[in-house]
Amino acid sequence: MVIHKKTLDEIRPFLPARSIESVKREYGVETVLKLAGNENNHGASPLVPEAIRNCLSEITRYPDTNATLLREALAKHLCAGEDELLFGNGSFELISIVSAAFLEEGAEVVIPQPSFGWYTVAAKTESAAPVFVPLKDYANDLDAMAAKITDRTRLVWLCNPNNPTGAYFNAKDLDRFLDKVPSSLLIALDEAYIDFSAPDSPRSEDLIHRHKNIVSLRTFSKVYALASLRIAYALADREVIALLSKIRQPINTNTVAQAAALAALSDEAHYRFVVDENEKGKRLYYRELARLGFSYIPTQCNFIMFDVQTSADEVAEAFLQRGILIRSGGEFGMPTWVRVTIGPESENRRVIQALEEIMLLKKR
Repeated sequence: MVIHKKTLDEIRPFLPARSIESVKREYGVETVLKLAGNENNHGASPLVPEAIRNCLSEITRYPDTNATLLREALAKHLCAGEDELLFGNGSFELISIVSAAFLEEGAEVVIPQPSFGWYTVAAKTESAAPVFVPLKDYANDLDAMAAKITDRTRLVWLCNPNNPTGAYFNAKDLDRFLDKVPSSLLIALDEAYIDFSAPDSPRSEDLIHRHKNIVSLRTFSKVYALASLRIAYALADREVIALLSKIRQPINTNTVAQAAALAALSDEAHYRFVVDENEKGKRLYYRELARLGFSYIPTQCNFIMFDVQTSADEVAEAFLQRGILIRSGGEFGMPTWVRVTIGPESENRRVIQALEEIMLLKKR
């Protein structure tokens, strides 16, 4: 074995959602409804394809490493400074950049559990020690997380709304938490699903000007439906951004992604459409799951978790046999729960119909 970081032996490979093609081949189905990756099945703004076509002549050249046009537009959209933004190749890269900048051997990082798995991978890559804190009411337990902070803590991850559960904490809860923690400690706020969240959710656009130790991570993958193009951004005080910029790969977001994100950002009508349709989908799931007698977690995201009261792995397998790809909660330590992306009404109703069929067969 080639000599390598010992901490790599402790890392379990990240488990992404299965691909549509792999399901087609294994189960012999012609079409697959993918509802396991929290993608936006309403699609991107109609302005995006045109923006992509218009920039294709530039793909022979290196992209704008400063993402100038997107930076200007996003700063205006957020009422932030251009030097308070850092762009990345999706949230995965930004999580790794934050971890590399603030963690080292002997450091501790406080992480909610279950939550997004890359926090742990990025921490162990830097030889830091994850300190896991169970959720409370399916959301980050801010009081318990504050209690775990020691003089070795260098970073705290908050996922709000939380993935995979969809629950959230509000702005007042976060204010109380921030009053408890040292101002020298970096608080990383993963807001991948913030666009779907309740009005009383924290808004980091305001927070970063009151708390210099917060970095917010947001993505164009969810509400803007640009998951394949891999573009996200960090929002923080200019001094934090300057530190992160030192280790950002100089060419990490491509020309097509920048153009698509700029176009998507400009289409407020499509943004509202996606958010409104997600609200309709949530209400449909709430009604139907209550009718069927299933417990669910009220969600602030574009997915919902519910308790199928039996093996989630078996239920997910039964869905696969019907050409529907959902996520079992077994990998999150929730063995009877499943997570399903909320999509257009036709997809949501197809899930409910399949669920009724599967549970009826299990009762026989």
